[in-house]
Order: sequence, then C-alpha cells, then structure tokens
Amino acid sequence: MSKTCLVSLHGNRYQVDPSLVGRKVELVFDPFDLTFLRVRCDGVDAGTALPFQISRHSHPKARPEGPAGPPKPTTGIDYLGLIDNLHSAELAEKVNSAAFGWNPPEPDTPDLDTGADPAADVDAD
Repeated sequence: MSKTCLVSLHGNRYQVDPSLVGRKVELVFDPFDLTFLRVRCDGVDAGTALPFQISRHSHPKARPEGPAGPPKPTTGIDYLGLIDNLHSAELAEKVNSAAFGWNPPEPDTPDLDTGADPAADVDAD
C-alpha cells in the first residue's frame, strides 16, 4: 500500500483507512463488480476500500455464465408435447358451447342459411 492510503487492483485505485499505511492488506472482492472491495489486515476485517479511480469494473478474466442452450433430449420422447396434446384433447371434450350462448344445430333442423325446412321442398300430391 502506498503512503497516500491508496491500493491498486487491476488498474483501479482505492482509498483505504490511513492506519493501514505501510501494512500488507488483503482485498476481498466480487470479480464481476470491482466497485466494492472489503479490506482485511492480518485476517481481520479492516473496512471498505473506497473507489478512487475506476477504469475497470470487472476482473479481466471474469466471464459471465451464459445460458447453455436448450437441453438435449436423451430419449427422443417429447413428454411435454404428449402432456399438452392430452390436455388439449380433454379440454376439447369438456367445452360447453351453451355457456357461450350458442347451441349447435340439430341434424334434422331447418337449414340455418335460408330458414327453410328441407322436407318442405318435396312435392306433396
């Protein structure tokens, strides 16, 4: 540590307690956030190092963990797809169209488009 109460870490400079001048200290930090450092002296917590000059905000070798991508199926069976198909089929059987105010026509009711009875078109002699 320098006589000006500054320590350096990966190109950044931090100000520490003046009582630590000339002593060897340890810096405890998160490699993804170099703006906050804890200081230890002889294994005892000695406070926080205040950012003095920050040029790097993360450790040069710190690489964020990215998503590995979708997992590869091991069996080739799409279990979620099977469950979704089964669930959709069960819902299709349980749909109550009367609850929507619409009743499907009965097979021997008059034609809905013309309103005419198909049996009335037959000649009755």
